[in-house]
Amino acid sequence: MTLADRVRGLLLWPMLRKEFIQMRRDRLTLGMMVGIPAVQLILFGFAIRTEVRHLPTVVLDESHSSESRALIAVMENTKSFDIVSRVDSRRAMEERIRTGEARAALVIPTDFATDIKRGRTATAQVIVDAADPMSSSAAMSGAAMAGAARAADISARRSGGRAPALDVRVRPWYNPALRSAAYIVPGIIGVLLSMTMLLITSMAIVRERERGTLEQLIVTPIGKTSIMLGKILPFAIVGLVQTTVILALGKLLFDIPMRGSLALLYLLTLLFIIVMLSVGLGISTLARNQVQAMQIGFFLMLPMILLSGFMFPREAMPLAAQWLGLVLPLTYYLEILRGILLKDLGIQYLWREATVLLGFGLLLVTFSVRRFARTVE
Repeated sequence: MTLADRVRGLLLWPMLRKEFIQMRRDRLTLGMMVGIPAVQLILFGFAIRTEVRHLPTVVLDESHSSESRALIAVMENTKSFDIVSRVDSRRAMEERIRTGEARAALVIPTDFATDIKRGRTATAQVIVDAADPMSSSAAMSGAAMAGAARAADISARRSGGRAPALDVRVRPWYNPALRSAAYIVPGIIGVLLSMTMLLITSMAIVRERERGTLEQLIVTPIGKTSIMLGKILPFAIVGLVQTTVILALGKLLFDIPMRGSLALLYLLTLLFIIVMLSVGLGISTLARNQVQAMQIGFFLMLPMILLSGFMFPREAMPLAAQWLGLVLPLTYYLEILRGILLKDLGIQYLWREATVLLGFGLLLVTFSVRRFARTVE
């Protein structure tokens, strides 16, 4: 090593010392850099599950026999199905699955017990909401397991003769081909809107503050409300354009069904955009620089992506993670997206999700606007 290299190496240490001192002074940034990965590792390590169990299931038992009750018990014992209620008609069963109250239904016909007693093939049907291919695949394997277990039990109880066959047939609804694109592509709309509205909006406003241009706008005759609206409305328009582009490409490239009202979809999308803009505005009031805004944004984005049902079924998550997902606006927007596009749901079925988003909007807009007004005074 030459003398010049040694001199440069010695000069490096003051620079390193200066940077560490600067990091120590910015304790919020340092804390987020160290704490956020640890919190997210613990949270997602416990919350993310790919094996889907305990699907909410309704039962339509037209047989009302000991054999039908035994099949229901075997279905529950597989742990793939949780019987949440019983219905007395196919219309009621369809309503429960369509609204998302149930993810599966077990239909036992009237001649089920008679076929078993006479040695004929007895059939039962499991109807699955296949909008989520991962959940439907788990339901199909669980139904096959229950059918095989019940057939083996009947065979063991018979001393001689041919044991009757038991055929549990699975019928997927809404996405019969089990295409993952039909489930993922609508969710991409929600994820991209969240990223654009939350991350880019917060960083853009913080960048204006760092450059001093925001303070220059404040001293102009323009009111604070007009300044705020002028900053966030362009992002709302961009969000609607994003929605249109993804819907068009999804239909063209992946043949994504669009069974519901696009007018209702755009109306509720605008509501979701307002919610996420409010979150981005709130972040801009908490962060002192763009690095902090980005870190806070990513800290909020990862739970939204992983706990909202975009990638992993919420039914597979622990109860605590499911409750945490209920405080994420994206959870409700994904239900709206998939409900309108895949199931042709109207506002009479989606009013709960719309009401929750409206509540989020009112709360977050009030909080963010007040915080923003105080930071620019």
